[in-house]
Amino acid sequence: MPLKALTDRLKSWPLYILPHHLVSRVVLRLTRIESRFVPTVIRRFARLFNVDLNEATHPDPAHYKTFNEFFTRTIKDGARPIENGKNNVVCPVDGRISQIGPINNGTIIQAKGRDYSLADLLGGRSQDTDAFNNGIFTTLYLSPRDYHRIHMPCGATLRSMHYIPGRLFSVAPHTVRVVPRLFARNERVVAIFDTEHGKMAMVLVGAINVAAIETVWAGLVTPPTQKQIAYKDYDTGYLNLAQGDEMGRFNMGSTVILLLEKGSFRVDLNAGDPVRMGQLLGKC
Repeated sequence: MPLKALTDRLKSWPLYILPHHLVSRVVLRLTRIESRFVPTVIRRFARLFNVDLNEATHPDPAHYKTFNEFFTRTIKDGARPIENGKNNVVCPVDGRISQIGPINNGTIIQAKGRDYSLADLLGGRSQDTDAFNNGIFTTLYLSPRDYHRIHMPCGATLRSMHYIPGRLFSVAPHTVRVVPRLFARNERVVAIFDTEHGKMAMVLVGAINVAAIETVWAGLVTPPTQKQIAYKDYDTGYLNLAQGDEMGRFNMGSTVILLLEKGSFRVDLNAGDPVRMGQLLGKC
């Protein structure tokens, strides 16, 4: 076995036995504590992960009462220009491309030698999966240093939201290379939209230490954790969002999987490439 593969396995196997949800709930509480030490923690975090505080609407760490307020910070107007265009699909987050490409017969690539089922990812309803069976996808990984609000790749109308329970494996690159079907096993929130060019789905994947996932229309979706898939369908016109509008946020970092029924991504984008919210991903 190559050294890198062995290292990935050694770093990932403890996650199988960790109490994922318990650890994440502890993190939730810790990141919401108000303390005079919060600015010091923020400064050290920013140095450790090379966070550009000058991009934040409030760059002074003393502005934030809790670490979570800092982690879900807003950024200054103009810090992320949106490459507007009727057919443009822009990146919904800051991060890095984990994988990108076609959805072949209902299968999505997770990493080299690993894939998983589109139906499993979206919760199993054929009405949700059929449109994407031969569409395109990109998996976007958010590291701790990134801006953690999620925005709309194009203008769209909300049609449904699913909460899907699951584990909370880390979504760091070494874990993605090792844990089978990781994104179809982790807790996640699926939002499905209608666009002028077909359906679009945004899958917000939870992970260990991701203490909460929110959307702008439902507020806090998780926690609390549920045991069954919860489907919520919306009437046409319930919520229209424009390209670049905020649609949700992670409280701590994770992954967004973007699915399009029709379209094409830029040919110069590849797995491993860094991306920023608002930059052009492709056309629909």
